Amino acid sequence: MASATIVLFSNALRLADNAALLAAIESGDPVIPVYIFDEQSPKIRPLGAASKWWLLQSLMALRDDLRTRGSDLVIRCGNTTDCIAELVAEVGAARVFLTRGYTPAAVATEQSLHEILEKKNVQCRRFGGYLLLEPEMVRTKTGTKYTVFTPFWRTASDLIDTTEPQPAPSNILAPESWPTSDDIGSLGLEPKPAHWAAPIAVHWHPGEAGAHERLADFLDGPVQTYKQARDFPATDATSSLSPHLAFGEISPRTLWFETRKHMAADEAVSTGGAHFLRELGWREFSAHLLFHFPDMQTQPMRKQFSKFPWREGDSDLVRAWQKGQTGFPIVDAGMRQLWQLGWMHNRVRMIVASFLVKDLLWHWHEGEAWFWDTLVDADFANNIASWQWVAGCGADASPYFRIFNPTTQGEKFDKAGEYVRRFVPELATMPDKYIHCPVSAPERVLKMADVKLGETYPVPIIDRQQARAAALAALASIKKT
Repeated sequence: MASATIVLFSNALRLADNAALLAAIESGDPVIPVYIFDEQSPKIRPLGAASKWWLLQSLMALRDDLRTRGSDLVIRCGNTTDCIAELVAEVGAARVFLTRGYTPAAVATEQSLHEILEKKNVQCRRFGGYLLLEPEMVRTKTGTKYTVFTPFWRTASDLIDTTEPQPAPSNILAPESWPTSDDIGSLGLEPKPAHWAAPIAVHWHPGEAGAHERLADFLDGPVQTYKQARDFPATDATSSLSPHLAFGEISPRTLWFETRKHMAADEAVSTGGAHFLRELGWREFSAHLLFHFPDMQTQPMRKQFSKFPWREGDSDLVRAWQKGQTGFPIVDAGMRQLWQLGWMHNRVRMIVASFLVKDLLWHWHEGEAWFWDTLVDADFANNIASWQWVAGCGADASPYFRIFNPTTQGEKFDKAGEYVRRFVPELATMPDKYIHCPVSAPERVLKMADVKLGETYPVPIIDRQQARAAALAALASIKKT
């Protein structure tokens, strides 16, 4: 086989704006696209069940896109470094190109891969593309790392590349013969039992084409009211692009460029577009934090919280939270939306997270692990940083004493109860006045709504006044040490 370039598609499952792929094509040699399903490399964290379902669909979409361009996707399962080394020897590759990763596992794998390939005189190049900026690029005036979002984003915004992203190539030079490939179906990504993913499949369109459709739909409408409407879970006002970003089906630079283009063309998009880009900045901030502070995956960034009396272990309270059976309707609606769609509205994510770590005093690790398993947009850095933020122990965190009241949050952001009625159907006929606090409804109201507390819908699993007092006492205990 003639000299070839291997392109490792790990966190960039796309053809457009893929610098590694473009550079491989420009080399003039045959290109071998490769995906390694790796649950063996050091520091690797196996994907959750919802992410595996998404990955299965995304890989099939990527393979089909490659085949329409005269190429294909080689699948291998195992340690990334070992698999690539075997492929290099098998095909006589002169180069291995990939999109850079930033998690502790990605950093370790790429370092190992570079060392192995260097010994074999094989060029190994990493390209940006998963983030807007490389973490080494964003520093304070004194050269230190940012741990507060607003100054970070002020600096980062001025550094972002504003050139137009590259389109997908129309043709990719294939090798004369292809190396062997595992079947996508052999990776064990299918949901078990299969039926649990059916509602998720109806709601989402994984793959690069689906990502660009989502972006176009968002910029054609919801972006105009994004800043005001994004807090109301019954309204379809968010972009829903997070899983596409998590799997690299669309580049953040594409989102940046297309949003700014719409902002320039339509003044009505300006405010919402700017706020959307700021939210993209939080994703960037989280990734930079994890890159610079890899211990945050297990340790609080605010070190005094290392002595916080979190609860841990098995608990009926945690199971009630996971199943959406807490007796607090907005919490239950969010947790059931997560189970049904593999996704939860951002405002409600904060509410349910606050309930777990503050009302129940459960360790944020428990919530982070549940989200990792059940979210289709489970992003390693974003998930960890967001849970630390809610728990009050992370960078630029929400103060721990800011404890969301789920009842008043529901009344403020789901006033008519549309969100609750959708995901907690046993409360569908409750009057607006009591939809967020059924336990306060008179017996006649409950009877008319066919709600039997403790039977058809649970009574609250905690007394919130007592829970709030316990949370503040726990906070006070670490201030004394």
